[in-house]
Amino acid sequence: MATAADTGQAPKNGALRASGEQRRSGNLLKWYGWIGAAFFLFSLIQLHLDYSRILPGIAKFAKTAGLMFPPDASQWKHVLLAAVESIQVAILGTVIGIVVAFFLAFLAADNIAPNRAVSWFIRSFASLLRAIPTLIWALIFIVAVGMGPLPGVLAIMVHAVGGLIKVFSQSLEEVDEGVIEAMRSTGASWLQIVLQGVLPCALSALLAWCVMRFEGDLAESTILGAVGAGGIGFELSHAMRSYHFDQALFVGFVIFMMVFSVELVSNRLKLRMRKRA
Repeated sequence: MATAADTGQAPKNGALRASGEQRRSGNLLKWYGWIGAAFFLFSLIQLHLDYSRILPGIAKFAKTAGLMFPPDASQWKHVLLAAVESIQVAILGTVIGIVVAFFLAFLAADNIAPNRAVSWFIRSFASLLRAIPTLIWALIFIVAVGMGPLPGVLAIMVHAVGGLIKVFSQSLEEVDEGVIEAMRSTGASWLQIVLQGVLPCALSALLAWCVMRFEGDLAESTILGAVGAGGIGFELSHAMRSYHFDQALFVGFVIFMMVFSVELVSNRLKLRMRKRA
């Protein structure tokens, strides 16, 4: 007696299901596209944007930009010290965030989570942490612990934990399921599966995410100073409020060099990690 597999019925049913899922997915994307376009048009009309202010604004900006030259580097010592403080804030906040997120990610990844409820709770908690911008976290911590670099470190750390738990857990979930099943079949414990199976496969991706996170946190640390959370952002905000636009240009140049240098180094590190992988 011929089976469904012999007659080719099972593969045909599988192909029909796949094509049906593709159609449903395509229809869903179309609906999302129409909803997004409708909301864009609604926002364009509802906000009542005054486009007549664009040309005068450009002229005003050009006049202000003329006051920035030549840049004033007379306060270079204070600016450089503030730049070093921003780097320190970014390093401390990012490293602490990486350590916390690294351990929590193994409890949040669906493929290796020891408990589904714990995984859901950690993912929800991480979503809450990253939903609140770093600047808002800085304002919260300024109220709690006062002004200075400490609230900046705490703000970057909290937001980094929320963001890194998500990307770390996703990287862990991309590990080949066959590796995990093979270790489980040999009677390996959860810790052995994590340390000997999952971590070696995902390590390069985790390191790349760490480097990328530091790039973003360094850029954010330059802004946190504007609200009193330490760093070079305070120097930029002070220069702008004092209408010392030439000093503001010098501060902006230092910020650019600081961020660009870190990105240059991190790009080389990521390139080396890819070659080793």
